[in-house]
Amino acid sequence: MSDEVAIQVNFGKPMPLFPLGVVALMPQQVAPFHIFEMRYRQMIEEALDGSGQIAMATYDTSEMESFDYTGDTVPLRPAVCVGQVFQHEKLPDGHYNILLQGICRARIVDEDEPEDGRLYRAAFLEPLDLPGQHEQDLSDARQKLTRNLTAWPLQQLRTASWVVERLQNHQIPDSAALELVCFSLFTDPELRYQLLAEADADRRVKLVELALGDMARVIRHAAAQHPERWPKGVSWN
Repeated sequence: MSDEVAIQVNFGKPMPLFPLGVVALMPQQVAPFHIFEMRYRQMIEEALDGSGQIAMATYDTSEMESFDYTGDTVPLRPAVCVGQVFQHEKLPDGHYNILLQGICRARIVDEDEPEDGRLYRAAFLEPLDLPGQHEQDLSDARQKLTRNLTAWPLQQLRTASWVVERLQNHQIPDSAALELVCFSLFTDPELRYQLLAEADADRRVKLVELALGDMARVIRHAAAQHPERWPKGVSWN
C-alpha cells in the first residue's frame, strides 16, 4: 500500500461499473470479491483483456423502493472508486475470485447502459483525485490521529493497534495513511460514502475526526455501564 506505483487511468473511455448496496472499496484498500452473476463475469473477462480496471459504484438507496431491483435500472450515487484487479482466479463454474485495489476517487459523468451484447453498465468518469497528485501535508493530522488511537477510549477499538502501527510507519505517505484510517475504522455506510465522495483531504480529516469523536463518546458511555459485566462475546466494536 505504501509503494508509489503510478497506475494510469484512462478517463477518455467508458469504465465498467460494478454497483453494490454499500461502499465496498475505497482508495488504497484491497478487498476480495466473488463474481458470480453472468453480467459481472463478462465484465471481469473484458476488464482483464484490457486495463484490468473497474469502478465500484453504490446504489442510490433513497430511490430503491421506486425501482425494479432486478431490472438493473436502479440509479447510482455519483462517487465511485476506480479499482485495479491485481489478482484473479477463474473457477471451474465460470465464477471469479478477484482481489481489487482501490486506485482513486471518481465521479460518474455520463452513464452508458448495457447494449450491443454488453450485459453490464459502464460510465464516463471524471477524477476526483489522482494517485500522488497535489500531495497535501497531513503530518499534523496524522500525529493527532496516532495520539487519539493510542489513548483511551479509542485504543479499545479492535483495529486501533493495527492502524496505529501503520500510521507510525513513515514509509507510508500521509495521504495513504489517511485512506487507511478511512477504510479500516469505519463501517457506517453513509460515512464511508461521504469519505469516498470528498475529494479534499483536509475535509476528509475533519470527517474522520468527527466520526472518531462520536465513537469515543459511545465508548465512554458504554464504560459507564460496566462492560466487565457484559455477556461473553460483546465487544467495544
